[in-house]
Amino acid sequence: MKINLISDTVTKPTAGMLAAILAAEVGDDVFKEDPTVNKLESKIAAMFGMEAALFFPSGTMANQTAIKLHTQPGDQLICDKYAHVYNYEGGGVSFNSGVSCKLVDGHRGMMKAEQIVAAINPPDFYHSPLTSLVCIENTANRGGGACWDFEALKAIRTVCDTHKLGYHLDGARLWNALVAKGESCEQYGSLFDTISVCLSKGLGCPVGSVLLGTAKDIQRAIRVRKVLGGGMRQAGFLAAAGIYALDNHLGRLVEDHKKAKEIGETLATLSFVKSVEPIETNIVIFELDETFMTLPAFLELLKKNNVTIIGMGQGKLRMVTHLDYTAAMHDKFMTILKGL
Repeated sequence: MKINLISDTVTKPTAGMLAAILAAEVGDDVFKEDPTVNKLESKIAAMFGMEAALFFPSGTMANQTAIKLHTQPGDQLICDKYAHVYNYEGGGVSFNSGVSCKLVDGHRGMMKAEQIVAAINPPDFYHSPLTSLVCIENTANRGGGACWDFEALKAIRTVCDTHKLGYHLDGARLWNALVAKGESCEQYGSLFDTISVCLSKGLGCPVGSVLLGTAKDIQRAIRVRKVLGGGMRQAGFLAAAGIYALDNHLGRLVEDHKKAKEIGETLATLSFVKSVEPIETNIVIFELDETFMTLPAFLELLKKNNVTIIGMGQGKLRMVTHLDYTAAMHDKFMTILKGL
């Protein structure tokens, strides 16, 4: 039995999802004539109470498009030092938009409103970049799948309104936050200018993310997506997977969160584990006490037991529970951990 905990992106479509894919009615989405893509976009826009949505092949492209919508070359965006748009999108902020990042030293990937105020460059001081956008990530990946407090997000909205800044949510794992916190899509739709949500992580789709915003912004986003090479043809086969996932896989995220917390509890009992980040959703981040066991030795032990996880740098290791991490796998893995 192979156990892959590298990411929640490693899942395969379920039987029901495959059936939905095979049954999809498709057209040419570049001409906006794919009925299933159009249905997915309308469905998600309605869920969030936002005007429009656009299907993308990846979350990175959706985020990069949003940044392009809100900025001009030479501008600066504010984000946490752990932010995905800064750390894991290949330098796309500068490459695609000619924009720099002002990094904030937040807590587990989450910033406070007063930190953002302090990071804003004076708009009349032309020697520094013009601050035009705030990007936040929920859940915060490098923060261990941490969920933002909604009141903190509202406080940042006030800052953005006061200083005339755009407000973008990288919601790659927003579904996990909604389930963990008992919050609604509408709450987020009323707060942000643009939101990206991923279908190929916790929801288990093979491909796809969606960008939400005003009808005007999404019309502009179509052009940006084209420039970035994101126009797809019979994308309805992928969109059908997204519709199926939204109808069938949201509630089950609770199972992933429960398994992650049980893994964390077991790790905390092991003498060679130095620390475990607080676990709220499906991500487990921990550090080893390398006086007892080195990182390579630990990874090799897991490998011998057919378990794969990932290193995040700076001595941190990550495990992510997901749709394909079954109850049988979980029982097996717990036994392995306890026997190390």
